[in-house]
Amino acid sequence: MQPAPYACRPETSLGRAVPEPEGPLRDAFQRDRDRVVHSTAFRRLEHKTQVFIYLEGDHYRTRLTHSLEVAQIARTLARALGVNEDLAEAVALAHDLGHSPFGHAGEAALDDALAAFGGFDHNLQTFRVVTRLERRYAAFDGLNLTLEALEGVVKHNGPLAGPLPPLVAGHPLAGRLDLRTQAPLEAQLAAIADDVAYTNHDLDDGLRAGFLELAELRDLALSRAALAEVERHFDGIEPVRRVHETIRRVIDRMVRDLVAETRRRLAAGRVAALADVRGADGPLVGFSGEVAADLAEMRGFLRERVYRHYKVNRMALKARRVVRELLEVLVAAPDCLPDGWRERAGEPGSPETAEVVRDYIAGMTDRFALDEHDRLFRLSRERA
Repeated sequence: MQPAPYACRPETSLGRAVPEPEGPLRDAFQRDRDRVVHSTAFRRLEHKTQVFIYLEGDHYRTRLTHSLEVAQIARTLARALGVNEDLAEAVALAHDLGHSPFGHAGEAALDDALAAFGGFDHNLQTFRVVTRLERRYAAFDGLNLTLEALEGVVKHNGPLAGPLPPLVAGHPLAGRLDLRTQAPLEAQLAAIADDVAYTNHDLDDGLRAGFLELAELRDLALSRAALAEVERHFDGIEPVRRVHETIRRVIDRMVRDLVAETRRRLAAGRVAALADVRGADGPLVGFSGEVAADLAEMRGFLRERVYRHYKVNRMALKARRVVRELLEVLVAAPDCLPDGWRERAGEPGSPETAEVVRDYIAGMTDRFALDEHDRLFRLSRERA
């Protein structure tokens, strides 16, 4: 399939901070994707919470399985629209590398505890991971991704207003990165694939946890037709298959709508080049008005029935306490940091120490954070 004229092309990439020759077997965006997959931060996502902490069961989504689902949807969208699948996949796989342990509860706790030091933003932390914290390569820190991949990470939630964040401004290629423009279509697709994936897998996990009943999906516009079709064609199938068949149809509806609406916007805007994508007044990837409204209804339903369920709230309360106490004690006592981290910290309570502790905690898995909390706060000898 011939690439669309507005697709990002590896041969015309804006480059990497440290120039590298691209090999004959992989182009620049394929290398980006592979470096994300081989990173330590990517492996850690296996034990980082999406909604349900790993202690609650083995079959709930984690940040890793979520990222894989996002990448699969992003590739499907990219192929349908004729843009670069490898870049869309690279951004999708990288988008959660900066997330802290314990999902959004851990992120909120870090943000609150670091308020005096600029707070915490997982998109910027992802940028920090891929440009500084990964230490695998002899010639550079980070993964030395292309500027297109970095742009997709920073603009995961859309263009940024105002001056560049100091972290981004310090990047050698910052002068080429205009955060006020729209991201390339590949990055926009990765961002909206995130919405498709988490909406559907949170619905699936909520049903698995017993927070929801499948019959309730008849009352929601996004899932009503999908459930009716399953009941019409597969009457009497076991509940687990009924759930899967319903959710796969909801995903299919959302993806088809995204492709159709994005094509409509591209045609309406007469988009003929990548510059047209970046210069558009708003995102070119999106849902139709009908599906956007149905999705908003579904999110409200999930917010009340899953994200605010008392069992989720209890675990979130524990998670916030663990993260807050870890940060407070380590910022005040950086000499308790492990080797390799302690040497990079400054004086107790200093911004330099807060930065190191932020990186240390943000990189933790749920399990490691709980163990580290025990080591620092429990008095039993066997946990020392």
